[in-house]
Amino acid sequence: MAAGTHAQKPDYYVPAPSNWPMVGMISMVFTTFGAAMVVNKVAYGGLVLLLGFAILIYMMFGWFGAVIGESEAGAYNRKVDVSFRWGMSWFIFSEVMFFASFFGALYYARVITLPSLGDFDHKLLWPDFHAAWPNTGPAGIVEDFTKIHAWPLPTVNTILLVTSGIWLTIAHHALRRGERGKTAFWLLMTLLFGFAFVAIQAYEYAHAYRDLNLRLDSGIFGSTFFMLTGFHGFHVLVGAIMLTVVLLRVLKGHFKPDQHFAFEAAAWYWHFVDVVWIGLYIVVYWL
Repeated sequence: MAAGTHAQKPDYYVPAPSNWPMVGMISMVFTTFGAAMVVNKVAYGGLVLLLGFAILIYMMFGWFGAVIGESEAGAYNRKVDVSFRWGMSWFIFSEVMFFASFFGALYYARVITLPSLGDFDHKLLWPDFHAAWPNTGPAGIVEDFTKIHAWPLPTVNTILLVTSGIWLTIAHHALRRGERGKTAFWLLMTLLFGFAFVAIQAYEYAHAYRDLNLRLDSGIFGSTFFMLTGFHGFHVLVGAIMLTVVLLRVLKGHFKPDQHFAFEAAAWYWHFVDVVWIGLYIVVYWL
């Protein structure tokens, strides 16, 4: 800022030192160790994991609340907006790489490893092996299970999620026109479809465990199936929570037709999970 212009706002807003990053780090430590303890069936792992999530929720309420307050107070300008957009872009890119690793593991197991084992002279170690997908592994190691078919539940969920993306786009255009009532309505429709997706997937998991004997430990198929669909379902839930906050802010009168990056960030994230699900639906359920 040039000399003699102390009354003017700086070109770029620099927030005061904050404790929220440290709180987030502590939540990640408890969450990571708790998840590892749960997977390895260590005592009190569930409590440690719940504590990590509780601290994470506390951090999100406090940190995001501070950012919302700064935004509504007019502390941010176009340069800050560009920084937010780059930050969200890199975050979504990291999520793309996250899911790419699981899709890559599925591809490697199904397209490379399985045919290689079929060509290998396996009769001594594994006489009854068949290079077919899904593969249950040697008898007595992995129990027989039934694969979930694309119809009806996964197909219904695909319709719900893709349609919710359409509703969200309509809400975005309504916000850009300053039609706050229509924005709130179509956001609510998006949330109804999104939470319906999560509910149906929860039912699908219960059906898989109870009726199909398909579990996380059902060989490479079970592990890749539940890691891909489970993490995606978690991302849908996170996206729905983000859009719920956006809806509450719309009802409170936040956002302007030409300045509403929080809405756009949540919309980017939601469209990202839409695209991931379409790929997952084709690769996991149909092929």
